[in-house]
Amino acid sequence: MWHREELLKSVWHAFTALDLDHRGKVSKSQLKVLSHNLCTVMKIPHDPVALEEHFKDDDKGPLSNQGYMPYLNRFILDKVQEDFDVLEFYRMCWTLCFKKNIHSQHLLISDRDAFKVWCIFNFLSEDKYPLVIVIEEIEYFLRKMTEAMGSGWSEERFAHYKLQLNTKSCLTAWELIELVGLGHFSKGLDRQTLSMGITEVFTELILDVLKQGYMMKKGHIRKNWTERWFVLRPTSLSYYVSEDAEEKRGDIILDQSCCVESLPDKDGKKCLFIIKCTDKSFEISASDKKKKQEWIQAIQSCILQLRLGLSSPHREARLRRRGLRQRQQMEEEDLAERMKRLQAASDTKQRELEAMKMKMEEAAAKATLEELRRKKTQLDLQDRYRLDLEREKMVRQQMEEQMAQKSNELEQYLQRVRQLEDMYHRLEEALEDEKQAKQDEEAMRKLQARLLEEEAAKRAELEQIQLQQQRALCQTEAEKQELMAEQLAKERDLQAATLQLERLEKERQGALEQYEEVSRKLKRAATKTKTWKDKVAKHEGLVRLIQPGDKGIQCMTNWGPAAFTGTELEQRKKLWQDSKNQGAQAQ
Repeated sequence: MWHREELLKSVWHAFTALDLDHRGKVSKSQLKVLSHNLCTVMKIPHDPVALEEHFKDDDKGPLSNQGYMPYLNRFILDKVQEDFDVLEFYRMCWTLCFKKNIHSQHLLISDRDAFKVWCIFNFLSEDKYPLVIVIEEIEYFLRKMTEAMGSGWSEERFAHYKLQLNTKSCLTAWELIELVGLGHFSKGLDRQTLSMGITEVFTELILDVLKQGYMMKKGHIRKNWTERWFVLRPTSLSYYVSEDAEEKRGDIILDQSCCVESLPDKDGKKCLFIIKCTDKSFEISASDKKKKQEWIQAIQSCILQLRLGLSSPHREARLRRRGLRQRQQMEEEDLAERMKRLQAASDTKQRELEAMKMKMEEAAAKATLEELRRKKTQLDLQDRYRLDLEREKMVRQQMEEQMAQKSNELEQYLQRVRQLEDMYHRLEEALEDEKQAKQDEEAMRKLQARLLEEEAAKRAELEQIQLQQQRALCQTEAEKQELMAEQLAKERDLQAATLQLERLEKERQGALEQYEEVSRKLKRAATKTKTWKDKVAKHEGLVRLIQPGDKGIQCMTNWGPAAFTGTELEQRKKLWQDSKNQGAQAQ
């Protein structure tokens, strides 16, 4: 049974041979001749009017194959019956194209073998135009050819050939003929062996011969046994007089209802089996048990293929190989797509890494600038701390000067206190003289009044000095607290200048010790002053006005009337006592 795709491939070769300019166009006159030859070979009537009618709108210049293909399908291939000779059709197309494409004179094969290779190419090539055969089908064909020639298959030689092809993974029909004709895969074999290998592959693939050989057949009328050459095809088992297959004696048509069974030996015949068809049964005798089993299995496989609605095994194998290649191609495309996505993702990641690297470099630059800025700030802080330390030293010196000044003032105050003590001593001496000399009472009173006034002035002056001293001490204490607070704040900021601060702390401790020493001295002086005041107060209680008895309103002394009366003296005492109490409360 012929297939339209295989017929179209042969017509494509003929059409391409007529396309001399390789522009994909052929003149109308040439198409008429081609169409007439096709109709003659396929045994269908030729209708030139249909061709003219089909190309009536494009009768000037060459015609494209796109325009000829609809005509070929409608007016030729659709009318073809199955009774024409396909090999004659192939030879007609081969005759039109092989002389224009085969130029080498060094081929090891004849034109007849080249024609067979060309037919095998059309069978194994892809259903795409321009026609090519892929590397997998080339390997399949070469394997079968080397097996038919009885030589071993060389994987290394074919791998080396694939490397020679480089990126080109397919061949045209003429390149395949040249590959086989130059004997690249048949070195060491003669031309006859190569021709036999090509013929066997051609018979198997193109003629659909699944098995062939001599067997004995029992006749239907005379019941005699005759040796015949049997040829098994997917739908029939034909038998000929001899192996040249020129004189056919009959066909055993195989269909879904047929079956094949083994028979026991009888009539002196061995290795018997029977083929049961709808109308007839055929008894056949093989040469040996092995041949018998091979024929039974081959015929059963054909019947099973027919029951499953499948075509010939070679075409099914070709379809499976194409399906496998398509799946592999889809997987490769899918893998390529995934690789593209992965590459895109990798590029994205690379861009992100580069962006991150740029950000890190920018961050490093910023960090460097920040470090420089920090170092500069640290240097500024160190300069500022150095200035603060110098200022602190100046303040400490000023404080020492103030402490020295306060010490001088304290010495002056103590000197005044000693002077006051001396005055009180003199006052005591004067009181003793007043006791001893009553006659000097009036003078003593005057002296007492004068002394009281001086004492009040001195006391007021002493109290003023004491208030000034207290204010000075408060101011000194406030300054001390401010210095301590400032020192503590600077200690938090001046961690880098710890040694200098420790030295300053020692100096401050020395100043505090001096201040505490001065405070202790001042406290001792204040204690002595208080003691002295207590003594004065004690002695004041001993000083009393000496006066005669009451002789009237006016007080009289030894020297005459007193300067003030007794009432005035009481008032003065009361005022003096109030001022004394106020002074004690202030202390």
